[in-house]
Amino acid sequence: MTERPPPLAPGSVIGILGGGQLGRMLALAAAELGMRCHVYCPDPQSPAFEVAAAHTIAAYEDESALKSFAAAIDVATYEFENVPATAAALLARLTVLRPGVRALEVAQDRLAEKIFVRGLGIATAPFVAVDTRDDLDGAIAEIGLPAILKTRRFGYDGKGQAVIRAAGDGDAAWQAIGGTPAIVEGFIAFDREISVIAARGCDGSVEVYDPGENRHVDQILSSTIVPAPIGDAAAAGAVRIARSILDGLGYVGVIGVELFVETLGPETVLRVNEFAPRVHNSGHWTSDACVTGQFEQHIRAICGWPLGSPRRLADAVMTNLIGDEIGTWTAHAADPMSKVHVYGKTATRPGRKMGHVTRLIPGKARPGPRGE
Repeated sequence: MTERPPPLAPGSVIGILGGGQLGRMLALAAAELGMRCHVYCPDPQSPAFEVAAAHTIAAYEDESALKSFAAAIDVATYEFENVPATAAALLARLTVLRPGVRALEVAQDRLAEKIFVRGLGIATAPFVAVDTRDDLDGAIAEIGLPAILKTRRFGYDGKGQAVIRAAGDGDAAWQAIGGTPAIVEGFIAFDREISVIAARGCDGSVEVYDPGENRHVDQILSSTIVPAPIGDAAAAGAVRIARSILDGLGYVGVIGVELFVETLGPETVLRVNEFAPRVHNSGHWTSDACVTGQFEQHIRAICGWPLGSPRRLADAVMTNLIGDEIGTWTAHAADPMSKVHVYGKTATRPGRKMGHVTRLIPGKARPGPRGE
């Protein structure tokens, strides 16, 4: 048996691919543990640069820059799932990459993701692959209407999607996604969407946070409410699903799994919508309401440390501050039970996540995730 390398000691350097708010919060959490972060991102205005010990401004396709980056760090990770898999694969050959390339490759392709999840025996919405306009008509005939046409790659916050409500909508939907490889998904009459934030360590240990209910505005996550009002049996099922995905990928780090909760007669059915191989927007509440937040948990996992406790100390409502909503920070700061997080982005745009606030509701803490 191969001996596992020792955990990284304080003072080690963590390389982060991507310089957005998730990278920023990872770097802040790493600093609390005595780690230093080196952020790699092509955007010179990356908010993570402000709180990192070092940064590299270069394209993800720049092999020379990636090699220099790898030589300067002890472990690499990524803060968003659209990092080119080729860049991640190069880093994996030069240094330790956690999570690994496989998780990135699966999550970047909706078809591969659905096939992988189904292969674990986990339910999803019905789906059919679509490569051409003619394929779309066949997929509609098989799935039925209404349905959703989704690009296989580069879709988030509702991007790369088109709803097909009638047979005549096919042309417009195909044009809306740019005629690229896609999947057609059947509509699910779900009661609510939930997400589960979970972590897997280098030793295979798993810790899972309580599921939260997600609410969206204009297809962008607006708020997450914890605990999700789904009952203990459904919560335990969601936790088991997250564990299966982590183990199936041989994953190390934090993952976010989004699920639809559907009532079919006396049964509650959980269907995986998608997973993100990174810390997740719907898990921001954990930093303020749990013993160990998701950002610290990710740093612990990729550095080979023991995972921290996900125990929830209070109920919570996390609300994203999107676009001009960042201007409400003063009102939130005046609430003694709210924690305000501002991302330091230089430009405010409609639909852009500028910060978030977590409002704590004490007195209802649970001893641990309901799936344990």
